[in-house]
Amino acid sequence: MFTGIITDVGTIEAVEQRGDTRIRIGTAYDTATVDLGASISCSGVCLTVVEKGAGWFAVDVSGETLSRTAGVQWTEGRRLNLERALKLGDELGGHIVTGHVDGTGTIIDLHDEGGSKRITILAGPDIAPYMAEKGSVTLDGVSLTVNSVEDRADGVAIGVNIIPHTAAVTAIGSAAVGDTVNIEIDVLARYLQRMEAYRAKR
Repeated sequence: MFTGIITDVGTIEAVEQRGDTRIRIGTAYDTATVDLGASISCSGVCLTVVEKGAGWFAVDVSGETLSRTAGVQWTEGRRLNLERALKLGDELGGHIVTGHVDGTGTIIDLHDEGGSKRITILAGPDIAPYMAEKGSVTLDGVSLTVNSVEDRADGVAIGVNIIPHTAAVTAIGSAAVGDTVNIEIDVLARYLQRMEAYRAKR
């Protein structure tokens, strides 16, 4: 379980095929405090630490995960938003995030708005029922507020604002039009949609 509040931006140092894909990630975390088997959100994907050393840890990324996430994310040199798993008693500063990616979207517009950046992401129609203005969404592991929702024939356009602090401390600050991002819908929206679908069948 996570909050969507990024605590480090790591960099992929190596990618190796071992059945699954072994990813080595450089980090500012004190890895002496990271247990093998611990969960770390890597740009919104909950992954298990399988190896570690001073200033780095490694995870195995399955074919299923590769097929459901932004493919360019798993390349050497890529910067990843990192968050360690929530501990009992930690401040819930964002919203409840599971680290299970529901889909991907493409940045179709990015412009300055006041001191912030306004980003519009086009996601598929399967994401549309879960988006609501002033609701929560996780983009590449970052907890954000949905500021606008526009239903389109090819999906849904989601507008969010990136304040200067978020731009400075996450990899999303260097996002560009055309980039693909991982999307996790709000867990409450997921359950509400399921309840509505179940009621409709009865």
